[in-house]
Amino acid sequence: MSTRTETDGLGEIEVPNDVLWGAQTQRSLHYFSIGREIIPREMIEAYAIIKRACAVSNAESGRLSKKKKDLILVICDEIMSGMHDRMFPLHVWMTGSGTQFNMNINEVIANRASQIEGYKLGSKTPLHPNDDVNMAQSTNDTFPSAMHIASVIGVHRQLLPALTRLRNAMAKKSKQWEKIVKVGRTHLQDAVPITLGQEWYGYVGMLDEHIDRLEQARDALLPLALGGTALGTGVNTDEEFAERACAEITRLTKLKFTSGTNKFALQGAHDSLVHLSSCLRGLANSLFKIANDIRLLACGPRAGLGELTLPTNEPGSSIMPGKINPTQAEALTMLCLQVMSNDVAVGMGGASGMLDMNAYKPLIIHNIMQSMTLLHDGMNNFCKFLIEGIEANETHIKEALEHSLVLVTALSPAIGYDKASQVAHHAMEKGLSPRQSALDLGVMTAEDYDRIADPHLMLHPNITL
Repeated sequence: MSTRTETDGLGEIEVPNDVLWGAQTQRSLHYFSIGREIIPREMIEAYAIIKRACAVSNAESGRLSKKKKDLILVICDEIMSGMHDRMFPLHVWMTGSGTQFNMNINEVIANRASQIEGYKLGSKTPLHPNDDVNMAQSTNDTFPSAMHIASVIGVHRQLLPALTRLRNAMAKKSKQWEKIVKVGRTHLQDAVPITLGQEWYGYVGMLDEHIDRLEQARDALLPLALGGTALGTGVNTDEEFAERACAEITRLTKLKFTSGTNKFALQGAHDSLVHLSSCLRGLANSLFKIANDIRLLACGPRAGLGELTLPTNEPGSSIMPGKINPTQAEALTMLCLQVMSNDVAVGMGGASGMLDMNAYKPLIIHNIMQSMTLLHDGMNNFCKFLIEGIEANETHIKEALEHSLVLVTALSPAIGYDKASQVAHHAMEKGLSPRQSALDLGVMTAEDYDRIADPHLMLHPNITL
């Protein structure tokens, strides 16, 4: 492989000729070739947004020439389009500040400018990676700002739309099944009647609450550390730099980012990101329950509960012909466990920052973006390949209701808890219906039983005072 010689503060290093990164990126590849995980791709766009906004702000202050600003803008637009994704190869498991990734961005912009203007790669002409591209910036304020931007965009553009689609699809099923009365269960034992629609309305309510929580967590990430530079003091910036840059970020993203009022907190800790991760974990918890409920209610189809019929997507066995498995539910529950595990790492990373800067940034953003990607993709697939095609087995649901003892609860206000219990136990012992059991025991007439033990009357408050 042919190489060129590039330099940084430590001296010379050989860099492959066919890449746009420079010396510091190459050193990171050498010293931190750990694992297969690379910095999330969402951070590339977020960083390009920041570099573009900072160039605009620095040009407005007169510190950066119009020609240099325009070059940075053109190249940042290229990066945001995905044109140079191959030029960002750094691993997650590197310096905890993310310094080399910031320099990776700076070096690619500087070398691409050299390429555009006909200069030798590595010449730092017409743009210097530190003096021009990184002007008025530090990794310590840009990396957390990029983490915020990537997370906000991910929640706004991907996660919330996917969650809303799933919520609406489940609400449609809830409405469709609002008159299907079934056996409700607690402790996995028969309880009282409920409609299948009411059961699914509960799932819809769970998802509604997560939409609200994610919106709040997203908005808490809008204040940025940008302008704090090394420690939050703003050294090497002018007084209005951060406000101008954040206004440009808002214009670019159509999201209301602001300059954080307390940059010491934003750089010394990442509590808003930890909170977002906890919201992702909470969503995963609910999805885990919903997916497990659905595959339990669909178990069988003939030797289980069998209340739901899942779409037939693929053969379920290499040895058992005709077997169909709840694979979408399995995939969703597996990724939910991964998201829950990711939150443990984010929480520990957030708690482990010492003094004036948290040194677990790559770990935090890697886990958050993986969680968002898994939840986005998982919810979309679960919605499209399971929820939209799921059907109720009304015949089996009706049979189960008729053979259950759930109607006994309706007898308590009329004959008392003790006598109602006798009806239930007698029915179990003798294999009777609750109606026949009540008649055998002589605790009520057939007319009274049919009037009181109507499952439809048990679906809402039913006592008249």
